[in-house]
Amino acid sequence: MGPVELLHMSVFSQSFSPCGRFLAAGNGYGEIALFSLSAALSPDSTPLSHKPVLTFTAHEGPVLALVSSESLLFSCGNGEIRVWSWSHLLGLEIPEINAMILLSKENSLVVGGGDNNLHVLDLETGVFKSVLRGHQDYIHCVCEQEREGQILSGSEDGAVRIWDLRSSQSVHIIEVHKYEVILCVPMYFYGSTLCICTQLCGGGPSLALWHLRSLSPTSVFPLSGCTRHAAFYQDLILAVGEGPLVSHCMLGGDVKAQIPSSSPNLNCLQINSKSSEHRMLTVGGSSDHIDVFTNLSYRAFSLSF
Repeated sequence: MGPVELLHMSVFSQSFSPCGRFLAAGNGYGEIALFSLSAALSPDSTPLSHKPVLTFTAHEGPVLALVSSESLLFSCGNGEIRVWSWSHLLGLEIPEINAMILLSKENSLVVGGGDNNLHVLDLETGVFKSVLRGHQDYIHCVCEQEREGQILSGSEDGAVRIWDLRSSQSVHIIEVHKYEVILCVPMYFYGSTLCICTQLCGGGPSLALWHLRSLSPTSVFPLSGCTRHAAFYQDLILAVGEGPLVSHCMLGGDVKAQIPSSSPNLNCLQINSKSSEHRMLTVGGSSDHIDVFTNLSYRAFSLSF
């Protein structure tokens, strides 16, 4: 890949391996790169240690999402899902698949995209066993409420739907559009609260915290620009988006800190909780670099395509 392609590269997705020793990252050119975290963290590491140990073309367009099971790596791009098992492939003709989540207890993969529906794939048989219908526009995100046996989906129709997996029915609807005009609803679940990235009426995009039992907003975070990805970590919400900063937000609505990254804009973040030896935060965005934070307070180094 030449210097011009590297200059215009964006990292859209990340997933750690089940052992926690490798990081898979997907870029806008349809490539998936595999990085060795042991090599990158070694005292004897060299610039070559921060390069992929494997790079392959997975999709014709951007790799928009990655998720790992105990033995499989799932990737989705423009209209298809691929499963690297490491040789088996699964395809599904859904326009613009934007999100997917692995349900370990159900041995299922749930995907949502441009046909406004959620599709549930049985990983044992390779057959899509159910379709969850109700959204009126593109689905952009999905997450699991494991304790309740529910999944949540966010759509451009301005609603978050809560689905019961046993009945395949929508049991609650959070009508975010009644509070805010939104373009999409990325969301992240923790306990009985839900993080939603929205577009405020008359203002810029904002990150909001919702209480699931009352189905009402509790906090709006004063972050500038559009928030594209967030995750709960201990008593914080880590958020990235428009601009180079990784924001540390308190649940009450305050921004505790903002840590600079090497990319001018950020698209995704991942927290490696699978290995205590390789515990880290990684962020990717509008560059060929993936920044590594071994301490949340500063960027330690960068991996690069």
